[in-house]
Amino acid sequence: MLLRVAVLTLLVALLPLPTAPQVRRELRVGVAAIPAIPDPAGALTGPIPFIARQVFETLVQFRDGTSDVEPALATHWTVSRDGLAWTFTLRSEVRFHDGSPLTVSLVTESFRRHISPDHPLYPNPNEVWPRLLRGLPGVVKRVWAPDQKTVQFQLIQPYAPLLTVLAHPGFSIILTMPGEGGTTSWLGTGPYRFSEVASGRIVLEAYRGYWGEPARVERIVLMEVASDDQAEAELDAGNLDLWLPARPPRRVDRAFSLPGWEVGLLAMQTEKDPFSRKTVRQAVAAALDPSLIALAVEGVAIPLQSVLPPGVWARREGSPILTADPERGKRLLAQAGFPNGIAPTLLIQEGSGRIDQARIAEAMRLALDAAGISLTIRSENPQVVSQLAQHGDHELVLTEARVEGGDPHLFLYPLSASEGAVRGASAVNLSFYRNPRLDDLLIRSSQLAFRPERLRLYQRAQGILADELPWIPLYVRLLWAVARPEVRNLRLHPSGFHRLDRVELAAPAFGIR
Repeated sequence: MLLRVAVLTLLVALLPLPTAPQVRRELRVGVAAIPAIPDPAGALTGPIPFIARQVFETLVQFRDGTSDVEPALATHWTVSRDGLAWTFTLRSEVRFHDGSPLTVSLVTESFRRHISPDHPLYPNPNEVWPRLLRGLPGVVKRVWAPDQKTVQFQLIQPYAPLLTVLAHPGFSIILTMPGEGGTTSWLGTGPYRFSEVASGRIVLEAYRGYWGEPARVERIVLMEVASDDQAEAELDAGNLDLWLPARPPRRVDRAFSLPGWEVGLLAMQTEKDPFSRKTVRQAVAAALDPSLIALAVEGVAIPLQSVLPPGVWARREGSPILTADPERGKRLLAQAGFPNGIAPTLLIQEGSGRIDQARIAEAMRLALDAAGISLTIRSENPQVVSQLAQHGDHELVLTEARVEGGDPHLFLYPLSASEGAVRGASAVNLSFYRNPRLDDLLIRSSQLAFRPERLRLYQRAQGILADELPWIPLYVRLLWAVARPEVRNLRLHPSGFHRLDRVELAAPAFGIR
C-alpha cells in the first residue's frame, strides 16, 4: 500500500504542471489607413496624428479627457506682458530614438520647416500650421532660441490659443536620419520608436531610453483594416486586439465610444426675416427634440446641449438648448409676430455619408411641425450646398464644424464673429450673425494669455450664443474603439489622439488566444 502511494506520488510529481497563460507583449491595432511617410505634420485628424502621438512629442500635451494642457518636452513656459513672446524651457536629459540629445536647435528647426516651402522637410500637404496659426507664417514672426535651454515664439499679434494648439501632434519635435535605400528615418522622443514602416503596416517598439514612464507593452503592430468584415474576423481570430474604426462599428459587443470635437449644427440666416429675430431662433431651439435627434444620429453621434462639446476646456454648462417644448415654441413665434407659424426651407446635403442629413432633417421637421414651423427640405450635392450657404442664399442649413486644436477660439470665432460673415468663398459664419459685443469678447479672449480670464470671457461668450442662437448645436460625433477583453487601461481622448503607452494586455482566459 505504501509502495503504491509512493509510486503514484512520483508519477504526479513527474507530470508537467499546468502553466499559466503567458501575457503577450505585443498589441495589435487596426486603423483605417497607414501613412506611407509618417510625417506628424501631414494631417489635422485621422491616423497620422494618432500614430505620431505614440512616437513623437510636443512641447505641451493634452491632459487626459480634455484640451487643457500639461508639460511635455517643455517643463514650463512664460509669456511677455504684451503677449508677443512665449518662452518655453526644455526638459533636460531627453534623447531621440538614436540617442541624440534634444537641443534647442532641433526644436526650432522642427517648427521652421512648417513655414519654409524650400525646406527639405516642408509638409506636403501643409495643413496643421496654416489652420491652427492663421496662415503662413500666420501669427508667428519667428521661432528662435534665446539660450541653450529655452525656445521662444515671437508673434506679430497676441494669440493665446498658441499654448493649446502646440499640443497637436502636427507640431511634434522630429529628427530625421538617412535610412536604407535612400529612405528617411523619422525619429522622435516618445515612448515608442518606428521599427518597421511598410505598406499597410507599421511596427513600433518601446524605447528603452524614454525619459518618462516606460510603455507597458513592448511592441505595437499597427495594421490597415479596410472593412467591418475584416476587423470582426481579425478580432475573433485573435489577430487583432484593438480596432479604431473611422465609422461606428457594425458590432457593438466590446465596443465603447467617447464624444469627440466634431459638432453638427443648424445655421440660421440672421440677415433674413424671420431668422433676423432672436425670438424666432429661440422658438426653433425650444421646439427641437433631442430624443428625435438621438434616433437620427444613433451610433454616429449624440445630441449636444451646450455650445462647446465635452472635453474642450472652457466649456460652459447651462440649461439645455433643445427643450422639446413645442408649446413654448408657439408662444415665442406669436411673440415675434408670427401667430400662424412660419414655413422656412432647410438646405441639406444629399447622400448618406457618415451622418445622414436627410434623417436629421426629417427628425427636425417632425419636431418643428408641432410648434407651427412647417419645414421644407431641399437636398443638393455638397458643392451646391456650400456655395449657396457661403453666399447667404439660404434660410436654414445643416453643417458641421470641429474644435480645431482643442481651443475654443478656433470654434467660436469662425462660426460667430463678424469677420467670417462676408459673403463668398471665404465665409465660415454661415448664420451671417454680427454682434460687436460678442466680437469684442472673442477677440479679447484670444489675446489674453491669463487662462482664468480667458475662461471667464469664454463663459460670457457662450452665454450670449445660448441666448442669441445664431446657430444651434445639434449633435457631437462619437469616437469609437473595439477591444478584446485582454486590453486594459485604454483611455480614449476626444481629440482622437489616443495614448497607447499606458495600455496593458492581461492574461487571456484559458483556451482563448
